[in-house]
Amino acid sequence: MPKLKTHRGAAKRFTFTGSGKIKRKKAFKNHILTKKSAKQKRNLGKGGLVDKSDHKRVVEMLPNN
Repeated sequence: MPKLKTHRGAAKRFTFTGSGKIKRKKAFKNHILTKKSAKQKRNLGKGGLVDKSDHKRVVEMLPNN
């Protein structure tokens, strides 16, 4: 059976924590920032965790981690 390949787009977006959770960045922080409040932009800068409903899908894209 051939080796599994890592999904390179996912590898650039997700990292694993020591306990096995998956860290991610939040969306909507790239452009059109003038109409967003400072509070919203500040909170978008903080990281988040992948929801448990998406956890399996992300793990399948990152088989070597």
